[in-house]
Amino acid sequence: MGTFSVWHWLIVLLIVVLVFGTKKLKGLGGDLGGAVKGFKDGMRDGSAAPEEKPAAPAQQVSATAPAHAEKSTIDVEAKNKS
Repeated sequence: MGTFSVWHWLIVLLIVVLVFGTKKLKGLGGDLGGAVKGFKDGMRDGSAAPEEKPAAPAQQVSATAPAHAEKSTIDVEAKNKS
């Protein structure tokens, strides 16, 4: 049960070409190559971008809400039950 010989791989390749066709395999190879190129470009751009300033932190909401906000709040569960 060792590795497959060259003849086994040629037969597998022939079956794959017969099933999918050369046009579809060519398109698949082009898509895969484009994806690898895009990934490499993204990795290169990612390593060169640390000089950018980080975004400002979001404003924090205080724990105490103003009194007028509590009066206008509606409890949805209580409204659905009645």
